[in-house]
Amino acid sequence: MAEEEREKLQQQLTLAQKMESIGRLAGGIAHDFNNLLTVINGYSEVALAELPEGNPTRHAVEQIHDAGRRAANLTGQLLAFGRKQVIRPQTVDVNHAVTDAEEMLSRLIGADIELISNLTPHPCLALADPAQLHQVILNLAVNARDAMPEGGRLEIATANVEVKEGATANPAAVPGHYVQLIVSDTGTGMSEQLRQHIFEPFFTTKEQGKGTGLGLATVYGIVQQNNGWIEVKSEPGRGAAFCIFLPRVLEGASLDDGNVTTAEPALGDETVLVVEDEDAVRNLAKAILTARGYRVLEAANGEQAHWEARRHEGEIHLLLTDIVMPGMNGRVLSQQMLAMRPELRVVLMSGYAEDVVAHRGVLAQGVRFLQKPFTPDELAAAVRQALDAPDEG
Repeated sequence: MAEEEREKLQQQLTLAQKMESIGRLAGGIAHDFNNLLTVINGYSEVALAELPEGNPTRHAVEQIHDAGRRAANLTGQLLAFGRKQVIRPQTVDVNHAVTDAEEMLSRLIGADIELISNLTPHPCLALADPAQLHQVILNLAVNARDAMPEGGRLEIATANVEVKEGATANPAAVPGHYVQLIVSDTGTGMSEQLRQHIFEPFFTTKEQGKGTGLGLATVYGIVQQNNGWIEVKSEPGRGAAFCIFLPRVLEGASLDDGNVTTAEPALGDETVLVVEDEDAVRNLAKAILTARGYRVLEAANGEQAHWEARRHEGEIHLLLTDIVMPGMNGRVLSQQMLAMRPELRVVLMSGYAEDVVAHRGVLAQGVRFLQKPFTPDELAAAVRQALDAPDEG
């Protein structure tokens, strides 16, 4: 029995290491694609703003823009799997998250699948990103639906549990108090061999064109990033149960952050220093801000940014910089610039927030972050909000 347990633990560790490697690769690919999508989506929006209704070119540009948005959604799922999204954790009641999603779930799974909610009567307070938790519930429901083509039963259950040392072989498990979310179905089930691969990006048993293979990969990444873990129980012909453990909040707590919320963009006349090593992204940002009245200085790297700052005789009101750049990264650059210009406002942007994720994906108080790909309105809103924010000190 001890030998069997050791072998099971080794399999879990090997799988965890493999998923970590795939996650790094997925995050890197998504980062590079997001730079390209920033340009595609940004310029297509600029073009749409200039093209009147009825213009024969407008329909073609709309198709480009729609494809770009769908591509951005795919890279977002890759970022979720690679745990490279910026998360907005707060105390959420998982029971409420399930009940809030029930109406959408009923439409999603269809009339031939019975939806059962078996929720504990006690509050299930977890520290998690509410939007990501909603995505986890939907993705697992879609996976269950696809496993029951002839209909069946989808059950969502919650519980407050205490996990003790050695209670599970999962290497991600840490003893403590957790909220347990279980999504189970009466579908086709899966073999042990299949279970070893279900969380890999683009792995799917569906017909070509019926799915991206990112649904469960996204769930895996989100749960990991929110400091939880997921276990799967299934046998061929006996359905499947996905059991998620999220850190439980024993006392009320709330987290707030300085993330960008899209608002009606205001014009401005301040001076903005844009630092971005991708020429096309930098040119797009300059065009967007210039059109809204800002004076824009530009640099391709940290060294050029310092040169521009020294050369400029007037005030620089805001630094808009990419995080991941060759040589000096954006975080170091912003720290150096703030040391010389304490009144400077800073907006960090990236295809993925690797530096932020190194600190569990939580943005420091007052830090503005802009996720690529961004729209012209999102960029304008981020800049305006940073400039209008009250002084921290």
